[in-house]
Amino acid sequence: MLRLSKKTLFAIEAVLDIAFNAGPEPVQSRDITSRQGIPRRYLEQVLQQLVRAGVLIGVRGPRGGYRLARERRRVSVGDVVRVVGGVEDAAEETPEIAGSPLGQNVVQPLWLDLQGEFLERLDGISVEELCDRAHRAGVDSAAAARLDYTI
Repeated sequence: MLRLSKKTLFAIEAVLDIAFNAGPEPVQSRDITSRQGIPRRYLEQVLQQLVRAGVLIGVRGPRGGYRLARERRRVSVGDVVRVVGGVEDAAEETPEIAGSPLGQNVVQPLWLDLQGEFLERLDGISVEELCDRAHRAGVDSAAAARLDYTI
């Protein structure tokens, strides 16, 4: 079955958390871990992959953390999925099909088309859209709690 790996889902949640809770300070990985319940060992690996790919920017120092490298409307879920490589290939689960003429000429091309359509659909969903969905769902943002309207 075509599905996203656990690591990919963690990556999407982490990027969404960074975008949704962004404020003047970068979002720290320990905050993401506490809010999302993502195991730290997975989170650090995923965040570093996303930094190397240019989806996130890592900020060093005691108040360091992570920020989106681009505006959240310019980062798609497909970008994150491609970086982490999270679409599990069902063809690997059924290698005996690969050798048959039906498998090679019908099943595998169908599967590749579906994966392409799936990634195309994910490319059409921006991180900003997910943030809007979170706001509509009433999810609290840490950034909103830090806003100060005092003049």
